[in-house]
Amino acid sequence: MAPALAHEHPSGITDLVTPAVVRVEATAKVDITLLDHIGELVHVERSYEVPIGSGTGTVVNPDGGMVTLTRVVKTDRDVRIYAANKIFAAHHKVKIPEDFERHTLKDDQLNHHLQECYPPKQPTATCIIDVTTEITVFPNIAPADKEGFKAEVVRTGDRPDSPAVLRPVGRADGSAGLPTAPLAAAVPAKEGSPVAVAGFTGRPATNLPETVDIAHLRAGGAGEGGRQFKDPENKANEPEKLGALVDRGLLGGPVIEDKKGEVVGLLIGGGEDARMLGIREVTKALAEADVAPARGPIDAAFEQALTRFHTHYYGDAVPAFQRVLELYPGHTVAAAHLKTSQAKRGTAEDEATKRAAASTDQPRGTPLWPFLVGGALLVLAVLTTAILLWRRGSQDPEPDPEPEPGPAADTRPPFPISPPIPIPAPGRTQPRPAFDEQADSTVVVGRSFPALPKISSTPGQPVLVARDPGHNTSPGHNTAPGAGTGPGPATGSGTKPGDTVAQKYCTGCGMRLGPAHSFCGYCGQPTKT
Repeated sequence: MAPALAHEHPSGITDLVTPAVVRVEATAKVDITLLDHIGELVHVERSYEVPIGSGTGTVVNPDGGMVTLTRVVKTDRDVRIYAANKIFAAHHKVKIPEDFERHTLKDDQLNHHLQECYPPKQPTATCIIDVTTEITVFPNIAPADKEGFKAEVVRTGDRPDSPAVLRPVGRADGSAGLPTAPLAAAVPAKEGSPVAVAGFTGRPATNLPETVDIAHLRAGGAGEGGRQFKDPENKANEPEKLGALVDRGLLGGPVIEDKKGEVVGLLIGGGEDARMLGIREVTKALAEADVAPARGPIDAAFEQALTRFHTHYYGDAVPAFQRVLELYPGHTVAAAHLKTSQAKRGTAEDEATKRAAASTDQPRGTPLWPFLVGGALLVLAVLTTAILLWRRGSQDPEPDPEPEPGPAADTRPPFPISPPIPIPAPGRTQPRPAFDEQADSTVVVGRSFPALPKISSTPGQPVLVARDPGHNTSPGHNTAPGAGTGPGPATGSGTKPGDTVAQKYCTGCGMRLGPAHSFCGYCGQPTKT
């Protein structure tokens, strides 16, 4: 722990992983029956517990799926030989080492019976042996679980340092499950990449917490051969230092990346040569065992609490850690950080207290209420103006309705017009008179489409048309319809030439006036001034 504190690494980066670190112990339970028929037939029954391995494991999903090394839960030594040596020495009172080696005795008869007791089982065997493996997991909780919980092997590798996958058997941890460790996607490739290792040198206890130390990865190295460690400053022999930790119990422990706090591999080797098994081999083993890495609700709540704690917002961290302990009461890291947060809450070390003090000391800026009042007055003024304009428009008198024109009134647009053209006789087309530039412009105006004069709908009434300028109005002068090319009054059956009435026009707008109109039906000007 001392080297870790002296080295410059981000504080608390291992907090994401250490709650998920567990102690794994594997034991072979051997039930053996010795058949002694040298004299009278005697059956001697014994049961032995033979340690297989121990080390560190990492929980990778809330259901309790774990990963460690194969040699932690599986051994190449034959525990049946160990049981045969032990029972034979105890029953026959001979000296046989309690180990995993086959031995011989000087007494031929006893030696024959001993060899028949060793596996494999023969028809003449003198021993009946049954072996079962028990795996016990001790989680990182407080108070410590002295009995642990049982687990079973889901997958092991073909080499001692291959990954092994475990899962719990018959253990209920509540709906929230177990804390888990985040797994990285790849191993840092840079030479001297800083990492940390974690694990237990024995069963977790109040006086035996997890062990954490620092290391650095060398570039290169992959597969089950592993990556080597090397201090870039050559201040420590990291392979030897970590090898000693492996021999003490950190075998299979997680190697934690220094920036994100994710697991990048497992600690393997031992002695003077500790190495790291990469995360790709770990995830491959998990996939083959059909155990999917996942994070759970405990982890989500814990990460939020850690963010507040490591940014020194201790007041906010207190309820966050309390929530973690509600989900998982034995969470050792949350309990330790909660105690620290409660002690520092509201003190000068609390970032929230510092910010509050800074905001109090700073002079107050311009108040906001004058801007709000000004904006409200501006909106009120705009609304008032709009209402006044609307009311003023609604009170304007409507224009006087246009008086209805008489029978001869014209409703055409007020364009300057030329004198009307008499309607030609049926069957004949009256040519349009040529434009006279010398004519009075107020009377004769050229336009594209001459308007047709209105014809009275009363049967037998004469058609009133404008008198052509220069028309001879002397008595007796009459032009029959169609008799000439110039315009003239048209007469019909039963109409006297002398009865033709002259058409009147308004002197203000030039529109036609009816015979009895006193005012112009278009502009309202009196016809008599």
